[in-house]
Amino acid sequence: MEYIIKNGTVYDPTNKVDGEKMDICIKDGRVVEKVSNNAIVLDANNKIIMPGGVDSHSHIAGAKVNTGRTLRPEDSKKDVWHKEGLRKGSGFSVPSTYKTGYQYSGMGYTTVIEAAMPPLIARHTHEEFVDLPQIDKAAMPLFGNNWMVLEYLKNGDLNMCAAYVAWLLKATRGFAIKIVNPGGTEAWGWGKNVHGLDDEIPYFGITPRDVVRGLAQVNEMLGLPHSIHVHPNNLGHPGNWETTLDTMDCVKDIKAKPKHGKRDTVYYNTHVQFHSYGGTSWKDCVSKGVEVAEYVNKHDHLMVDIGQITLDETTTMTADGPMEYDLHMTNGLKWANCDVELETGSGVVPFIYSPKGPVYSLQWAIGLDLFLHANSDKVILTTDHPNAGPFIRYPRVIAWLISEEYRKDWIENRVHKWAAQKSHITDTDREYTMYEIAKITRANTSKVLGLSDDRGHLGLGARADLAIYDIDPEEKSGKKIEKAFLEANYVFKNGDIVVKDGNVVKEVFGNTIYVDAKINEELEAELMKDLEPRFKKYYSVNIENYPVQEAYANQWEPINIDATEIK
Repeated sequence: MEYIIKNGTVYDPTNKVDGEKMDICIKDGRVVEKVSNNAIVLDANNKIIMPGGVDSHSHIAGAKVNTGRTLRPEDSKKDVWHKEGLRKGSGFSVPSTYKTGYQYSGMGYTTVIEAAMPPLIARHTHEEFVDLPQIDKAAMPLFGNNWMVLEYLKNGDLNMCAAYVAWLLKATRGFAIKIVNPGGTEAWGWGKNVHGLDDEIPYFGITPRDVVRGLAQVNEMLGLPHSIHVHPNNLGHPGNWETTLDTMDCVKDIKAKPKHGKRDTVYYNTHVQFHSYGGTSWKDCVSKGVEVAEYVNKHDHLMVDIGQITLDETTTMTADGPMEYDLHMTNGLKWANCDVELETGSGVVPFIYSPKGPVYSLQWAIGLDLFLHANSDKVILTTDHPNAGPFIRYPRVIAWLISEEYRKDWIENRVHKWAAQKSHITDTDREYTMYEIAKITRANTSKVLGLSDDRGHLGLGARADLAIYDIDPEEKSGKKIEKAFLEANYVFKNGDIVVKDGNVVKEVFGNTIYVDAKINEELEAELMKDLEPRFKKYYSVNIENYPVQEAYANQWEPINIDATEIK
């Protein structure tokens, strides 16, 4: 199909287009310079156009997510999806697969990254990807507590560690190096935890600093599209902002060397709101969002996403097992915990972020402190779905950022006084522009993921993934902003109209993106010689049964990397 979208107000930060009224031409699934006279014409006058949204950190598929669905039938009953011509679904904070795809698409998102995939059970993640419509997706395997990684780093063998990372990415059809509570989840298997970068990891005799630095070096040796993606130690604990800055700082001397994409960062700190707490306890906890934002602004080696609290009932889930146990002890609600052989562990706990709760209101304000004091080139909008709130609240977060009046209404009438008293949320009248919204939901994300060649922008040759929103660029009504970004006027996926007026009108299935890093044959042989006896001794599966088979392919989209120079 050929389309020409006329008279729209376009926001495309990758190409420096800031509110320019222009036409967009689409042919064969790509943005093109011109189309034939047979093209279908859409009038976007008085509407805004952005590239399709790209979410760099969300929990949408896999064993942990499915455990959340099983653990919380009450969440499934809370929001039932039933629209004619589409698959039924359910779940508010942990929606079913089809419902997840439909709702992301309805908001104008076209690419979403699953943020934590246990390698041993990667097959389950890909099974769910097959049933996730409307969006392209990718998954990040967990490396920060993996026995082989810890052993190779203990021995100072970065080459073997790089070979193992490359092998595991291909075996699991994974996308990037994810690090969660480095060393802490492994310590949890021994009934312990680590609380700082220089605590010793039981048995292995190395520290979280060694893990973060070692995997950052491996990432650049391989030249992977995305930087290391880090959930630092001490998530959710008062005083953790110092650990956060230490972790960010420990890799600043490492240079970015991507072989695919245009990222210039070596470090990505996810859900930084959960890592920006001052004080020594919840009684004296204060926001350190401004201090963390100032560090981010001053340093070029990193990017962060926020993990904005949305003040909802939700379901927390993370590979940070000890943190989930702390949450369970805090709220007394039901808890699921799992240890994944040699690789990681996780927990799932329901949670209620009441707007009248003093701590939850402060957490909400800390996220906004980060947003409002950070350079919009350095931050990304997330809720760490579903940990800080469900992804369908992104439009509400956008409304908080664009409208100071809307924020004030929440501060004065809806949240606890701690939000204003213990943060800097009332110290600024900053309001995001539509151009900045396009940065934090599209341009920044596609660049840091190494996907900006053809995603996250509307330049010639880009994938025709885009969203049209029926809203005036100067609108300040929070409710109108939220409604517009929740129910996109039109959404295109690969040149097809898939959403109209917030409703899915065509079901499509996107690609699964993964990294295929080719390594030196001699190094690979050495790696296999080392891995095979380890699998026989420690794993419950043979190494031959470990990789994800082609049968689970959902339109594979490999990113090929040549790392044969590593020997």
